[in-house]
Amino acid sequence: MNAPLDDREGFAAFLLRLRGRGIVPKDLITAFEATPRQMFIPGQWHDIAWSERMIPIECGETIEGADLQAAVIAALAIEPGSRILEIGTGSGYSAAVMARLAARVVTVDRYRTLTEQARQRFEALGITNAFARQAEGSNGLSGEGPFDRIVVWASFDSLPRAFVDQLSSGGIMIAPIGPDEGEQVMAKLTKLGSRFEREDIGVVRFQPIANSVAAAI
Repeated sequence: MNAPLDDREGFAAFLLRLRGRGIVPKDLITAFEATPRQMFIPGQWHDIAWSERMIPIECGETIEGADLQAAVIAALAIEPGSRILEIGTGSGYSAAVMARLAARVVTVDRYRTLTEQARQRFEALGITNAFARQAEGSNGLSGEGPFDRIVVWASFDSLPRAFVDQLSSGGIMIAPIGPDEGEQVMAKLTKLGSRFEREDIGVVRFQPIANSVAAAI
C-alpha cells in the first residue's frame, strides 16, 4: 500500500534536511523509511509528522521532531549486535526505528498507557526485538545491563554517573544535561574505563527526568 502523498512529501523534505546536515547513513534512512511515522502520531498531526516540531501525544507527553530523533540515533552509531536501553518510550517511534538497526531494544516509560500502545505498534509492524515496559528509569535498569547504547529523552541536571556501570566498554549514552528550566545540552557520553568522555551535539529543551512511575495512567 502506498503512503499518502503528504506523507511521501514530508518524508522527502525530511531527507533533504538530513542531507543538508550531513546525516546520510543508508541503514538509518532505510530504518526511518520502513517505520510509518503517522502510525505513532495522533491523527490531527499527520500533516506535520515529518517536521522538526515536537508533537503532542497521550499522557501529556510529546514525540520529538523527526530531525532530532534522526540526529540522536545517528550519533548513537548503532551496530547490528547492539543492545539498547531507551528511557522515555513516548509513542515508541524511536524504539521501532532503532530495533531495525540493533539486536535488542528495551524501552521504558513511566506511563503504562504509552508502553502498552508502543507494544501494540511493535506487534502490528512485526517488530519482535523491541520490548516496552512501564518502569522508573532515572537510574536506568541496573539489573539488566550492560547495554551497548543508552538514550534518554529527559534531562539530567548533572552528568548521569549512575549509568556508567550499565554501559559496556566503549558504549555510548546520549542524554540532555542542564537545568530543569530552559535549554540543556544533548551530550554524547562514551564509556572509557570507569568514566565518560563527553561530546556535546546540540542544544535542546526537555522535561527533567522523573523518579517515579505514574500511578493511574
